[in-house]
Amino acid sequence: MQPVSQEARDRLKAAMSRLASGDRAALEDIYRATSAKLLGICYRILGDEKEAEDALQDVYLTLWRRADRYDPDRASPIAWLATFARNRAIDRLRTGKVRRGSVSEDEAAPLADETPLAETMLIDAEREARVHGCLDTLDDTPRDAIRTAFFEGRTYAELADRMDVPLGTMKSWIRRGLAKLKACMEAGE
Repeated sequence: MQPVSQEARDRLKAAMSRLASGDRAALEDIYRATSAKLLGICYRILGDEKEAEDALQDVYLTLWRRADRYDPDRASPIAWLATFARNRAIDRLRTGKVRRGSVSEDEAAPLADETPLAETMLIDAEREARVHGCLDTLDDTPRDAIRTAFFEGRTYAELADRMDVPLGTMKSWIRRGLAKLKACMEAGE
């Protein structure tokens, strides 16, 4: 995965701001900059190109309606949109809208825990800032694994293969990381 330049991030933030102000052309700029990544997230979870495209359409409809809720000081645009993509794909699994070729809901959401859904955290800017602050307190390995699983929709098995560690080790790292994240979040409430 190639890192995104600061210039590209700034252009995307500016387009999000323009969209929130009602500039329809900004949606096209945002789509061009983000659709490949977001389609990949949807496809990884749903396992079907048509279903992924349908979920992606829902993402951009949601963006159109909620662009004014985006706060560039709280989250990067791609992180905000990746959350929409992941949640829309999982929603399609839960509601039974997915036809064939999809993965199970358990595989799509391997990090299920008792913290609120990411979309809820993103809407509540104070809580989102606390999440990012708590993530930054974790050691590099569990923090990176949790972020990769969440933003890229990776499973425990994929993460274990990527980091060349046993599956049980990866699960332990993530479980401990989530426990520390939860404790940090509860301490801030």
